[in-house]
Amino acid sequence: MIVREIGAKSILSKSAIQDWALNAYVGCAHDCRYCYARFMKRFTGHQEPWGTFVDVKVNAPELLAREILRKKRGRVWVSGVCDAYQPLERRHQVTRRCLAILVEHGWPVTVQTKSPLVLRDLDLLRQATDVEVGFTVTTAHERIRRIFEPGAPPIARRIEALATLHAAGVPTFVMVAPLLPGAEELAELLRGKVDRALIDRCNYHHADRTYREHGLGRAMTEAYFQEKGETLRAAFEQAGIPCQKLY
Repeated sequence: MIVREIGAKSILSKSAIQDWALNAYVGCAHDCRYCYARFMKRFTGHQEPWGTFVDVKVNAPELLAREILRKKRGRVWVSGVCDAYQPLERRHQVTRRCLAILVEHGWPVTVQTKSPLVLRDLDLLRQATDVEVGFTVTTAHERIRRIFEPGAPPIARRIEALATLHAAGVPTFVMVAPLLPGAEELAELLRGKVDRALIDRCNYHHADRTYREHGLGRAMTEAYFQEKGETLRAAFEQAGIPCQKLY
C-alpha cells in the first residue's frame, strides 16, 4: 500500500446524496471491484491501480474547524468517495477528529462504512444530537465478498457492529449496494439490528470483468436486479425493517 500524507485545500464538498460530503482520504484500501470512486484517479493524478494507494488529508480537522463556521449548516456524509474507517484511520484518526468537530457544533451526520472500526467512536456517536451510521453489506456470502470486496472486513463483523450500534441507541441502516449474489439472506441476519434498509443495483461497469471471470454474468443483468431486489425488499419488510429499493 502506497501511503502519502497530503494537505487538502478544503474538506466539505457539495454532495448530491447529502448536503455535504467529507472525505478525509483519497483512495481506499478495501479495493472493492465495483467501486464508483475509481473515477477519482482522473482528477488526482494517481497512476497506481485503485486499492493500492491512500492519501491521508492530515489537515482535514483544521480545515473543518474553519469551514464549519462559514458554511451553511447541513447534513454531512462521511464519506462519499472513500471509507472513512479504512485501516489507516486506526493510526491517523483524521475521521475521529472531524467527527468530534461536527458533533461539537451539532451538525447532522450520516456515516457510511464497511468497517467495525467505527465502534471506536461510539462515545462521540452517543453524544451527537443527529447522527446515523450505515454499513454497506452487499451479500451474506463470504465467498462473494472476497471476490468483490477483497480488502474489506468480513460480513459477520459488519453485522456485529450494526448490532452493537443499534443496541447503544445509535440509529442504523444497511445499504445493500450493489445487490450481489447471496444478498437474499441478509434480511434475517439483520433483523433487530437496523432501523431501515436501502437496496440499489450495480450502476457502474467497473466490475463487469469480475462478474464474467467468476461465472456471475446473470447477476449483472436488469432481470436479476429486478427479481432479487424485489425478493430482498419483501424479506426486509417481513423482518420488520422498512426498506427502499432505489431503482
